[in-house]
Amino acid sequence: MEINDWTQLGVDIKAWGKTLGFQRIGITDIDLSRTEFYLIDWLTAGYHGEMNYMVRHGVRRARPAELVPGTQRIITAFMNYFPPATRTPEQILADQGAGYISRYTLGRDYHKVLRSRLERLAQRISAVIGPFEYRVFTDSGPVLEKALAEKAGLGWIGKHTNLITHAHGSWGFLGEIYTELPLTIDHPESSHCGRCTRCIDGCPTGAIIAPYLLDARRCLSYLTIELRGSIPTTLRHLLGNRIYGCDDCQLVCPWNRFSQPTQESDFLPRHGLEAPRLALLMVWSREEFLRCTEGSAIRRIGYEQFLRNVAVALGNAPRGDPEAVMALRSQTGHPSALVREHVLWALARHG
Repeated sequence: MEINDWTQLGVDIKAWGKTLGFQRIGITDIDLSRTEFYLIDWLTAGYHGEMNYMVRHGVRRARPAELVPGTQRIITAFMNYFPPATRTPEQILADQGAGYISRYTLGRDYHKVLRSRLERLAQRISAVIGPFEYRVFTDSGPVLEKALAEKAGLGWIGKHTNLITHAHGSWGFLGEIYTELPLTIDHPESSHCGRCTRCIDGCPTGAIIAPYLLDARRCLSYLTIELRGSIPTTLRHLLGNRIYGCDDCQLVCPWNRFSQPTQESDFLPRHGLEAPRLALLMVWSREEFLRCTEGSAIRRIGYEQFLRNVAVALGNAPRGDPEAVMALRSQTGHPSALVREHVLWALARHG
């Protein structure tokens, strides 16, 4: 394989990426030594909670060539997912009878969408230069996605630890192609957060304990998705009506004022989950859960964990709400001890 102009190939890759629906494509090297020190400190402090896979992977996450031998460059990609909606996220959060689901998971499972597009991009490269070694990732392996995207110039990591872009704010998915190709690298993006602390001040549980430092154990996304067992009772009332993930730090970010709804039909809300009624979700059977989350990332938490979250949200409904109480009482005999515990806690909240 002989390439005379690696810079031009990089330009072409970015153009091809845009035709595949990516808003930004960047290229970076594999040096994440600075981020590695931060990762070690973060894990040592225990901020990862029960995400033990992060400890098992260790520093491999910050050493791409150990994960995929031969890697010289990483092509990183950003795809806007912010869905058009009939109600704003703020309106849904204020409706205590509705369940709030993080905007990134309202459509088709992003793992499948981005992986497919990145594979097509790699195939396009191969059609021009011939076969080459590569591996695609989309939140699917020990990869420091945000650090790589920042190095590749896609945006900068905000104080809430999410990647922020000029044109689309932080409402975006990231994906990578690890490759042997010695492509010309892009320049990192500088931070544009300034003195703003809205994400820190707006976090419902105080999970952003310092600028650029997140204690996942208090994060509502961790509590509703990653935590498999019982949600700490001291934090349950802070979930409000959030039943899958949390967008609060993004909703208050000034850079998200520039966001535009996605043009990807795969990311449009499905199965009526834009603002579902909590009382109806509480009485879902396992079959209904599987049917109504088909093709969605929500499935990853499973039926019992989903009902656990819904029970907490119903417990945070106005005290004595008859619809909430009736739905909760219907599940007091649920076969899952995890579900029963949270149902009984919620009923106790209603007196």
